[in-house]
Amino acid sequence: MIAPATPAERASRPAPTARSTSPSRRPAAPKADPANTAANHTHPRFENGPLAVIDVDADGQMLAYCVGGLVLDVPAKTIPALVDWTLKDAQLGQPKLSGPGKNADPLLVLTEAALGRYGLPVTLTDEERLAGRIPEAHKVIKQLTRADWKLTKRGFGPWARIYRPATGSERACVQLCIPSWHALDSRHWGDAAQLPPAELARILGLYASRVMTPRGSTAVTGLELMTALHPPTRASDPDADGRRHSEHNPGSLGKDPVDCAPCEAPDGHPLLKDLPRFHSRGPAEKLFEEAYDWARPMTDDECTLRHLVGIDVNMAFAAGANGLTVGLGAPTHVKAPVFDPKLPGSWLVDLSHVDLSRVKTGKDKWAELNADLLPSPFTPKGDRPEGPAWYATPTVAYAVELGYEVHPLEAWVRYENGRYLDGWYNRLRDAYLATMADLGVDAALTPTDFLAAMDAHKSRDPELAIVVSAIKATVKGGLGKLRERPRGEGWRPGEPWRALSRPTWRPDIRAAVISRTRINLHRKIVKHAAFTGQYPVAILSDCVVYAAGGPSPLDFLPYREGKPLPGGFKLGVNPGLVKHEGTQSVLWGEEVRERFDAPELNLARYIKDGTVTDVDNGE
Repeated sequence: MIAPATPAERASRPAPTARSTSPSRRPAAPKADPANTAANHTHPRFENGPLAVIDVDADGQMLAYCVGGLVLDVPAKTIPALVDWTLKDAQLGQPKLSGPGKNADPLLVLTEAALGRYGLPVTLTDEERLAGRIPEAHKVIKQLTRADWKLTKRGFGPWARIYRPATGSERACVQLCIPSWHALDSRHWGDAAQLPPAELARILGLYASRVMTPRGSTAVTGLELMTALHPPTRASDPDADGRRHSEHNPGSLGKDPVDCAPCEAPDGHPLLKDLPRFHSRGPAEKLFEEAYDWARPMTDDECTLRHLVGIDVNMAFAAGANGLTVGLGAPTHVKAPVFDPKLPGSWLVDLSHVDLSRVKTGKDKWAELNADLLPSPFTPKGDRPEGPAWYATPTVAYAVELGYEVHPLEAWVRYENGRYLDGWYNRLRDAYLATMADLGVDAALTPTDFLAAMDAHKSRDPELAIVVSAIKATVKGGLGKLRERPRGEGWRPGEPWRALSRPTWRPDIRAAVISRTRINLHRKIVKHAAFTGQYPVAILSDCVVYAAGGPSPLDFLPYREGKPLPGGFKLGVNPGLVKHEGTQSVLWGEEVRERFDAPELNLARYIKDGTVTDVDNGE
């Protein structure tokens, strides 16, 4: 831990005071630890980094633990005074990520000791957790009101924003993160909430520098990152009087929400209010682009092998977003359109004629396959379509790629489109690769060395492993937020959704990314089957399980002189490449399926550690 200053030392320095300290460190990663270097040296306004963890030392002194081992004395005795100190003296924040964007507000993380000092509860009651905030009558909220500070609509909760209305271009806003109120979801942040303040500042600071300053959950941050990289407006060129005005920023989603197409609307959406009660929409009424959840019984030949080996696609949904053209504006309805693979949208088309027993795998190259051992690429459950259904553009384009004609009956297309997610993908990819390299896993490793490095990477620096987990959760959560559903017991179908007021509520973009991710995986499976005669036993999202003679992915992936099958699976750390997910025995798989009387139990769900306590087939 960081040694506290003596009272004499504190009295001899004005606040804020930068202490020269040496924070405790975990075992060093193979490269110099990026999280213990000062942040934002190029921006004097944010000299002390994007955030600070506020704690109380043994002498009762309030301290702000910043990135790079910097510790500041905090003179503030109340939350309003803490906000004032942060904005006037702390030099916290982060430069904007895009020219037309805004600088990130400073983030303060309050430990349990700090909560007690400022008169806030260490934990929330069940009622407060359900509401997501403390009551409006709380004394701290009254203090903020008297000091003319405001809270956003979500109130004073685990992620609170305290602000005054902006004057000109200057913002006056501070965000609070309260780990003991479950601000840091353990599914994504591991045990970060229990870390000492200097170590918590380290991992949150690294995440902020490589992704962005957290704005809430990883899902919220993933969505906010899209907007930060593509702000809805920008300043115009000077007019005749030399004045600039706010105008639409090309390539962004704009500042106003747009309606989705009826087929893209989730159940309960206001567009569907006229449907009969309890009506269940089928594939011809509803776009259903989701990740795979498919499995099949093993063949006799597969049962003679010893192992089931799972491989997992790195950052699969990020890779699916890379280079993808998505709609930027509202959809246009078209009857009997000619399919255009470059035009994003939703298409009603019959793909039941696509026969996987004979597919095109390249220019003038066709492959004969065992279709009974393959999932359909067109449905999440892998079932062959039975008639017309709604699909996103990448799914229909893949049917054409496989060598089959398509004749859409109708479509909702978006003529205003662009590669909106490219910058988002690039930033998250770079964050992931840089942090994995700090853990000793880089893109230059051979397949054998990569597998060995992955086996031990989390133990090299468990705190950096938390950052990797948070980055991956930012990808999935951000895409999930594009089709956020209403939550809470008080909501009823037909009532307005708060999420619909956001320009980033875009279920079509989410569908396109998931469609492309599933198609990317199926393409590799087909290439692998055509070359090796091996077929997957189970697929769950981005994890694929094969029966193999040995326990390693190298026992079934067709590497030749260190080179993988072109277009197939390749071991490596880059998004879209694969890693080893887990290995179990074929006997384990057969025993589990027999025990639960489930011959098509999805073994990909349990391949990592082999633990099956209850059957969940995703129904």
